[in-house]
Formats: sequence, C-alpha cells, structure tokens
Amino acid sequence: MTPDCKARRSAGGNHPDGSPLRIALALAAAGVPVLPLRAGKVPFGNCRTCKENGCGGRPNMKAAGPCRCPAPCHAWAAATTDPHVVTSPVWAPVWREAVAVAYHPGGAGLTVVDLDNAAAIAWARETLPVTRTVPTTRGEHWLYRGVMRSSNAVRPGVDIKSLMQYARWLGPGIGRMAVLPAAVRALVVKEDTTPAPGEVASSLPFRAPWDRSVATGCRHTECYVRTGLERGLALVRARTESGAGSQAFGVARFLAAQHTECPGPCGLAAIGEEIVTAAVSVGVPEAYARRAVANGLEAAVERVA
Repeated sequence: MTPDCKARRSAGGNHPDGSPLRIALALAAAGVPVLPLRAGKVPFGNCRTCKENGCGGRPNMKAAGPCRCPAPCHAWAAATTDPHVVTSPVWAPVWREAVAVAYHPGGAGLTVVDLDNAAAIAWARETLPVTRTVPTTRGEHWLYRGVMRSSNAVRPGVDIKSLMQYARWLGPGIGRMAVLPAAVRALVVKEDTTPAPGEVASSLPFRAPWDRSVATGCRHTECYVRTGLERGLALVRARTESGAGSQAFGVARFLAAQHTECPGPCGLAAIGEEIVTAAVSVGVPEAYARRAVANGLEAAVERVA
C-alpha cells in the first residue's frame, strides 16, 4: 500500500481532523504501519522492561528477539497497521502526548529518499526518476515503490529510509509514484577509493567478463564494482523483454557514471557485455540490448562532458 490516504473526521467525533491519532488510524487502514512521535519529532522511549533492549528486542528487528511488549517500544519496530493496537489502553496515553505521526516505509513496501536541502533536491532532479514528492521543513521526501536497506548520509544531504527506519508523515505528496530505481539502490554501496591522479580516460574495449585485469586504472575496489554490477544485473534479470531493455540502459548509464573520475581504464566495455548478457537472458533481442547498453554508457559520458 502507498501512504496516499487523508485523515477523515471520525463518525463518533472522538478525534478532531488532523490529530495524530486520527491520522494514524487513516494510515493504518490504508496498510501503512504507523507509530507516534513525541516532542522533537522522535519516537517515544522504551518502557522499563524494554529499556536498553533488556527485553531482547522485537522479533522483526535485525537481531530477532522475544519481546512482544504491547507498548510502542523500539521505535520503527513498533509500527503497526492493527487499529486495536493503535487504540489500545497502552498506546492511549502516548497519543495524548504525541505531536506527530511516523510510518515504517519498508513495512508499506516503500523507500523514502530524504533530501535535506536545496542542493540535494537539485541533485535528485538531475539524477533520479520523477516520482511522488512530499515537502518537508527543509527539503523533500521522494517516495518510490520497493524496499531496500536504509542508510544515512549516502551523499551530502541525502538519507535513505526504508527497512528498519521510520519517516515522519507529512502528507500524501503529489505525483505518480515510480518503481525504486537502480540509482537509489546503488547509493547504499559503500566505496573504498583512492584519489584519481589524472584526467578521465576511456576504458579498454575488451569484451571479457569484468575483473581487475580490465580495470587497471579504476580507482574503485573490485568489491565495490562487483557489488554494484551484480545489483544492476539482478534488476535487469527481474524484468522481461522491453522492460529489461530499458533497465539495461539505466544500469549501464548509472554504472558508467560511477567511473567518470577514474584515470582509466575501468573495463566499462566488459561491464557492458555482462549487462547485455543479462538482458538477452530474459528475452531482449541481442541487437536491442546492445543498443540500449551502448546508449547508456554514452549518455553517462555525455552528461559529464
């Protein structure tokens, strides 16, 4: 489900429009897991039993534990779509102090790209596919359909909120929500680089599978390049025919863009061959796949130029 619902006045008149509880119930009814936020717009602290994770943590946390506390403990892990939990006696006093509502993007099948300033927004508009946007105090939330690992500070002013994270509810936003692109997934790949000592050079036109032997001038580690490539290939294989061709173009363009500051060669032709093979394996005609990948590699170079 997507968080596109709006708070409606309750039939019994118990909660005014716009109250945190009313908003939470509307979101939960739409399938969006919710939790209350206290002053400072942060989750409420754990109860005495759960303090400092003495309970062992909730079963749905990274380190699965036995805790089944009925209170909204453990931040994002307490998010729920169950209206009986949201309105339970244990949650009632918390809602009386709540100043805002948060939701668990991963639990709703979403990823939020949190853009914290004007520079980050400008980067997103140049780099990422158009999708639903929600204005924030200092920037914007860009919402995509699909889940991934969360990570803060993936680049200046940009956080990724999806699994094991919460995002503040600021309204349904505007625009049509796009599918989570490879460009966002790749942001959480941590790179280990050395400074580029010279100008950018073109890659060797080898057509063997990518390895370090065809990337002698790449500033990235082999692990970084291989991880990004495997994730890109997985995205291509997840599509069929024309969808895979478009995905192959996007993956090629994104991967090539990662090497624009390398002295080269980086083995981009070998990377391109692997992308072509992945596209062909799911039904894309080879000629079309090669055109898509070649155009993607060239688009990255032209953009830098």
